[in-house]
Amino acid sequence: MSETIVGFAGMTHLGLVSASAVAGRGFRTVCFDADAQLVQRLRAGILPVLEATLDDLIRGNGDRQQFSSRMSELARCQVVYIAPDVPTDDAGRSDTRALSSLIAEVAAVINPAAALVLLSQVEPGFTRALAAPPPARRYYQVETLVFGRAVERAMRPERYILGCATPHQPLHAGLREVLTAFDCPILPMSYESAELAKIAINMCLVASVTVTNTLAELCERLGADWAEIIPALQQDQRIGPKAYLAPGLGIAGGNLERDLATVCRLADAAGSDARLVHAMLGNSRYRRDWPLRILYQEVLPHTPDPVIAVLGLSYKENTRSIKNSAAVALIRRLKGIKLRAFDPEVSPDAAWHDSLDPAKDMISACDGADALIIMTPWPAFRKLEPALLARCMRGKVIIDPYRILKTVEVTAAGLKHVVLGAPCQL
Repeated sequence: MSETIVGFAGMTHLGLVSASAVAGRGFRTVCFDADAQLVQRLRAGILPVLEATLDDLIRGNGDRQQFSSRMSELARCQVVYIAPDVPTDDAGRSDTRALSSLIAEVAAVINPAAALVLLSQVEPGFTRALAAPPPARRYYQVETLVFGRAVERAMRPERYILGCATPHQPLHAGLREVLTAFDCPILPMSYESAELAKIAINMCLVASVTVTNTLAELCERLGADWAEIIPALQQDQRIGPKAYLAPGLGIAGGNLERDLATVCRLADAAGSDARLVHAMLGNSRYRRDWPLRILYQEVLPHTPDPVIAVLGLSYKENTRSIKNSAAVALIRRLKGIKLRAFDPEVSPDAAWHDSLDPAKDMISACDGADALIIMTPWPAFRKLEPALLARCMRGKVIIDPYRILKTVEVTAAGLKHVVLGAPCQL
């Protein structure tokens, strides 16, 4: 076990997963959060986030990973990460007031020789403007976790992007030990470059998503099938096998839309052109409403007193987050229509809709429904049997953006299968 002790301040999704990964590499970690009740739950193994294998990782870390609500515990650390999630509003603006207060409080108690590393995402210029600690011990590290796959990416990062006051100077010894333990490239650069690198990564992802969604919609109208086109793109070395090529319902989760909004604000302030980014935001909002358009096309105009089943409420599978969830947006747009909803991890909220009936399972949600919409690609939904759906549903329309079900089985059961990126099948 290394003698270096690593602290993490903020036990939200980012801080908890990152701290657990560092402990998993053999470092003793101090996991601080001011919420004493949260700390007690963490000590008892009750986690505030849903992440595959995170429970096993923390159990395996044992005494290496300690949780505390006393900030003074961070004073014995050689490296301290500031790692709370940064809240954003509906316009994608980040509220960094709590983050700034936490940084100031932590900087005042840590060892004068310790490195302070900001892991929370901030806009360019934030890290350099901090009053403490001194620049030689102040860093900004880009996080690239993905909800639902956060442990995998934290334990096996592709590279570390590190903002420094002087990128050509040797790194703080303790921080260098932590980063090299993960056996991946380390890319030192200026604070501003690192802060913008995170945004650049998300911009490239959004560009891929936007192109995919735009052409997938053309497929629906031209008789082509986007699923047949994907392999041709993945085998192109300029695009690659891991490109974001699956059609979706726009950008959700908060992080990507936040970065687009940030670029728009920065471009406006600098007198730069951000029309492309505004177009990406517009395309995302248009694609989010795809299920609503299909409902009005296939069900609502000719179905008296319709009942709609909605499976999936989280913005993506393997998370409880509903930030910018397409499912929640759809539910709020269907006022006056009877809805039944089910999600394996998220409980429906009556505030979303005036006639929302929480279902106890997938089948009870579909019982008597005129249409089924599968809004989140949870693995459990793949177990749905189209023949059973045909018997329990009143209508015949299944809106399945992510192709959770097999079209050949759905149509064989006499149901209409509507998916993203392909013509409607009956």
